[in-house]
Amino acid sequence: MIGDNNLTIGRGRVVTVFGGSGFVGRHVVRALARDGWRVRVACRRPDLAFYLQPLGRVGQVMAVQTNVRHPESIAAALRGASAAVNLVGILAETGAQKFATVQAGGARAIAEAAKAAGIDNVVHISAIGADPESRSAYGRSKAEGEAAMLADIPSAVILRPSVIFGPEDDFFNRFATMARYFPVLPIVGADTKFQPVYVGDVAHAVATALAGRAKPGAVYELGGPEVKSFAKIVEYVLEVTQRERKILKLSFGAGKLMAALMQTLTKLSFGLFPKLLRMTQDQVELLKHDNVVSDAAEAEGRTLCGLGVADPQSIEAIVPTYLYRYRKVGQYQTQRVDERLS
Repeated sequence: MIGDNNLTIGRGRVVTVFGGSGFVGRHVVRALARDGWRVRVACRRPDLAFYLQPLGRVGQVMAVQTNVRHPESIAAALRGASAAVNLVGILAETGAQKFATVQAGGARAIAEAAKAAGIDNVVHISAIGADPESRSAYGRSKAEGEAAMLADIPSAVILRPSVIFGPEDDFFNRFATMARYFPVLPIVGADTKFQPVYVGDVAHAVATALAGRAKPGAVYELGGPEVKSFAKIVEYVLEVTQRERKILKLSFGAGKLMAALMQTLTKLSFGLFPKLLRMTQDQVELLKHDNVVSDAAEAEGRTLCGLGVADPQSIEAIVPTYLYRYRKVGQYQTQRVDERLS
């Protein structure tokens, strides 16, 4: 339900959301539609994005074909827009989808097109761990994307979330699925800390920034109310899904070897190797560093709280609402039928 009190924020103006058909995108689209924006979703497959239309009023949400590797399609997607959001990103390289072209080059192309169109109200989603000196190609490309965006749009707001969770996430759902099929769950970086943030809170932060309530050119770090180690998160998944599984804690060296094997099998199978089992050496490199909000961001108010989210959703409040389906008996407590009903 769209609140009429919020409709004056967007005032019927057009905002182009690049990558708006993805996991985070659908929640961002809903938040912007609620604020009265006319949302133009720029994605590679608009024919698969019709599910976004009910998130707004009739005609308020529309998908258009765009590929960040094709500058002319970016310019077309921004035509007549007053603001832009860049959500485009990948977790692993596949085919033509490379970190350098998607996360660095894509951000640069969007920034250049926005500048040419006279658009200075831009929100760019990056990630905690973005670092030009990172040994991870993912981390370096995220940092390059931020730099490229700010070079052309100095007023752009950069948001760096930790691991994002929600009903369609690829984090909690991934391990819940693995627990359904495998007796042992191998993890690399068991002691690495995460600060998972709810996708709805990230969407709220995007909407707040577009509404002009964020510091122009600032880099905000978004994390939830809890910091947990990787092992504790997997243990929590097992608790919620009521699965008894052994957690195998691998060293980074063993993780690199396993990732190399997974990457080889993925190539030899022409991409048919199960996505559930895929892991890359670059991801192992990322796991060597904690993924939490920095002390500097906390001290300077560059957090969710600084964007109006004073009480972010916790893992315990949200995750059980969608992980229950991985239990043997779903939402029910037992498989036994009450004899009184027989």
